[in-house]
Amino acid sequence: MKKDKSIAIFKKKYVRRHWDEDKELWYFSIIDVVSILTQSVNPQAYWRKLKERLIKEGSQTVTNCHALKMRAKDSRMRLTDVADTETLLRLIQSIPSPKAEPFKLWLAKVGYERMEETDDPRKMNIQCRTRNFQ
Repeated sequence: MKKDKSIAIFKKKYVRRHWDEDKELWYFSIIDVVSILTQSVNPQAYWRKLKERLIKEGSQTVTNCHALKMRAKDSRMRLTDVADTETLLRLIQSIPSPKAEPFKLWLAKVGYERMEETDDPRKMNIQCRTRNFQ
């Protein structure tokens, strides 16, 4: 499956991303997501501190982050820390920012619904139908 778009938009902000055809995974720029969810004046420093904290806590999440060359604001290709969707969602849960709270609540709701579907597969069909009407 070929993916064309290299930029996603979240709340009118750009998030750089890369499609890995071999693994069939999206990789997202961590700095872009941190910038949106924290509105930090220096998202690179925020990410650096968050990374240090997670490593000290023994979190393996950071080890799943890699660097890819992506186009920077100055139009040059620069190494940027990226994460696949699953790793990115785990990182977002670690961001202690009020701006990240709505996203965390949504993740909790979706996670709860998924657990309910696992317990009773009939609920999956009901939830899918209800989502279509909302």
